[in-house]
Amino acid sequence: MRHILVLSGAVWLLLLASGLQPAAAETVAPSALEQRLTQLELAVKALPPTPAINTGDNAWVLVSTALVLMMTAPGLILFYGGLVRRKNVLSTMMHSLVLMGIVSILWMVYGYSMAFGEGNAFFGNPLQYLFLQGVGGSPNADYAATIPHQSFMLFQMMFAIITPALISGAVAERIKFSAYVLFIVLWATLVYFPLAHMVWGKGGLFNWALGGRIPVLDFAGGTVVHISSGVSALVCALVLGRRTGFPHQPMPPHNVVLSLVGTGLLWVGWFGFNAGSALGAGALATSAFAATHFSASAAALSWAVMEWWCKGKPSVLGAASGMVAGLATITPASGFVTIPAATGIGLVAGVVCYLAVTRLKSRFCYDDSLDVFGVHGVGSTTGMLLLGFLACPGVNPLLASTFKLNGQVVSLTGGFGQFIHQLEGVLFTMGLSAIATLILLKVVDKLVGLRVDEEEESLGLDLSQHGESAYNE
Repeated sequence: MRHILVLSGAVWLLLLASGLQPAAAETVAPSALEQRLTQLELAVKALPPTPAINTGDNAWVLVSTALVLMMTAPGLILFYGGLVRRKNVLSTMMHSLVLMGIVSILWMVYGYSMAFGEGNAFFGNPLQYLFLQGVGGSPNADYAATIPHQSFMLFQMMFAIITPALISGAVAERIKFSAYVLFIVLWATLVYFPLAHMVWGKGGLFNWALGGRIPVLDFAGGTVVHISSGVSALVCALVLGRRTGFPHQPMPPHNVVLSLVGTGLLWVGWFGFNAGSALGAGALATSAFAATHFSASAAALSWAVMEWWCKGKPSVLGAASGMVAGLATITPASGFVTIPAATGIGLVAGVVCYLAVTRLKSRFCYDDSLDVFGVHGVGSTTGMLLLGFLACPGVNPLLASTFKLNGQVVSLTGGFGQFIHQLEGVLFTMGLSAIATLILLKVVDKLVGLRVDEEEESLGLDLSQHGESAYNE
């Protein structure tokens, strides 16, 4: 019996060993192996290159994003808040503060997609990036090839926030809060998002670098931000009518110190606004940074000189207003002009905007409470048109080699031809902003009413609209 068991075990071991024997290896001829390696190399080469994120560029754009947000809060909040009367300071500040929430949500849901999605010449597909789907860590080579798509989206969102906030300066001290909120939602959707696509979006009507039909140069928002908000502000002021007592009753700023602090924050933040629009930490960002500073400096001086000459004394608030005018005026040109040209633009800005705020406003007696049209609308229109003559390929070489007409490269160097293109962009922006704003105000008036009643205005919007007071002695 024992012999049988030993024999059975030996048989099982032999069977197991035979089952574990590896199959004969498949042999491949050397020539076939070489062919497979060659095919693999070709397949790898055919793959699209992985976009490389430049950490320096990304860091600069993220810092610029924060700087532009700082322009709204606390920059614009303090600048506008100090210019109104005590009873309206909180309501004026709230107009900017609330937009940080409203516009951010609109941008996330469909605004970014309308502005930078692929669509037609007037607006992008609102569904392409709906709820920011597809907007992640990989770059979008059409807009910024060295930073995450999400960084680009965030940077542009800050522009969308501050633009309608500028309009609030024209309607301060008399608009219903509910009417303001509804108007801004509609205005951002029907004016700002389409304009952003037309000027900066791929295939937009005025996009000189990405397939537009009319090459309008606008580096950081002359049309999209300042002319649109400035013209809309004027229409708002005309439709709402004057504040009770204007222009006969004095309405001096309640705290110029607050406004000066806001002015300083705007100046610093504007470096992110303009130099950040280079979307990289290179020479173009440096050039735009320098142009921004020298234009603001020149405009502050020229405004002060004009005021000194016309009124006998240069005011601190006047110099601050001139600085903001210089910043608004250089914005479209900051990435296209030399430092001397930027300084000249600033000098012109101080004079032109001063005359708009004093002579033009008094001539037509409209109540643009905080001079949004005179500073931003008139200023950026001046900058856009001067850019038509001053655009320099030495500052931005793409001007000479990017735009194509009928397959032929057309240089966008400053001259009469480019001036005409700039004028077309300005007039279109003015027309769209004015007509759309007028229609939207009529709709809002029908739905909720635009203006507080006389008793609420006399009490002050801080109490009548928000139930609180800025100063509780």
